[in-house]
Amino acid sequence: MNDSAQSEGAVTSRVMRRLLPFLLLMYVLAFLDRANIGFAQKALQQDTGLSNAAFAFGAGVFFVGYAIFEVPSNLLLHRVGARLWMCRIMVTWGLVSAAMAFAHSATTFYTLRFLLGVAEAGFFPGIVYYLTRWFPQSSRARALGVFYFGAPLAFIFGAPLSGLLLDLHGALGLKGWQWLFLVEGLLASIVGVWAFWYLDDEPAKARWLTHEQRTLLARRLDDDARFASSHGPRSVLAALVDARVLVLCCVYFLIQAAVYGVVFYLPQQVAALLGTKVGLRVGLVTSLPWIAAVIVTWIVPRYADRTGTHRLCAVALLVMSGIAIAVSGLAGSAVVSLIALCCAASGFIAAQPLFWTFPTRYLTGAAAAAGIALINSLGGLGGFFAPMARTAAEAAFHSTSAGLTVLGGASVLAAIVIVALVRTRESSTIPDTRGKPAKAS
Repeated sequence: MNDSAQSEGAVTSRVMRRLLPFLLLMYVLAFLDRANIGFAQKALQQDTGLSNAAFAFGAGVFFVGYAIFEVPSNLLLHRVGARLWMCRIMVTWGLVSAAMAFAHSATTFYTLRFLLGVAEAGFFPGIVYYLTRWFPQSSRARALGVFYFGAPLAFIFGAPLSGLLLDLHGALGLKGWQWLFLVEGLLASIVGVWAFWYLDDEPAKARWLTHEQRTLLARRLDDDARFASSHGPRSVLAALVDARVLVLCCVYFLIQAAVYGVVFYLPQQVAALLGTKVGLRVGLVTSLPWIAAVIVTWIVPRYADRTGTHRLCAVALLVMSGIAIAVSGLAGSAVVSLIALCCAASGFIAAQPLFWTFPTRYLTGAAAAAGIALINSLGGLGGFFAPMARTAAEAAFHSTSAGLTVLGGASVLAAIVIVALVRTRESSTIPDTRGKPAKAS
């Protein structure tokens, strides 16, 4: 390894230590606030009279609001900077999430879930875009992999927290599910205010880096940007109609359908396996698949960055996840089902940071802000489709395993589309941090 590569590695490590823990905290709260209705489901339905179909629609309508405002939100982030826009996003979504404590009717439930999507729109693609402003392509999968710890960590720590808050039922005259929404929503708003003071929009404004470190990082990022400009769309409109972007929208739709079709119902599935109601015990057991996901997401993106096998690893993980999702519903043993859920969560979480290296190879600037947002918004509609598809499949086949089989099929289909239509050979010309070409996936 030459001196330049060593210096770049040191700068990248410093940026990771500074930014990723805070971004990870933000994602934990984001994922928790969009998925905590899975813990509140039974109590919420009992108190409000929501049917299973109404709950499924409310769970999914979040993604409609999210999709509509995703691209405009990310373009605004590109214009005004991450620190201001991330503060706005987190404060507003936290307040809307806390207001879910007062969702006593189906109409209020639908409205607040839709508004939560509107408030949070742009958060995830904004972070992905933000990371492209700080991490070269050669270390991007590792950075994204650490950021993706947010989803499993939201359940490792959030699942017991959600269970504990539900057990506060009756305290100060509030239901357990009301405590759940109030506490977790207000936490997001507090961290949003903190984000304004903590984040820097770009390396040039980072006073915690030396002048030499800022220069080295800027030069490496400029190299990546020039490469992306020569291989991808340069304008916002061109990015929005680019065939490669549209294919990735389809892939991400299938991945998100598998993710949220499992996530929204996981606490209830675990409770059924244990033969008990959702509470602290179920919360602790529900954290097991996410612990497995953290381990796999730590290992695989690093391996992919080192070997250049992002595409191959993503395909293998999605196939594993799809099979495991189906097995979790078909297995007659609680132990086998829990092991399958561990494999499922590991697969669809670890595959996603690898997926995001595909568009960021050839998208840069405003085109990256728009393209990443479009992929996330249209792909995220899989979260709207999944609860209703699962409910419909279970009703049609009179089997709780039918819905999980459909979701598993979505994950496998995502892998097939990647094999057939996603190419990453252009990555062979991007040097890695060791100063030699990274192998193509």
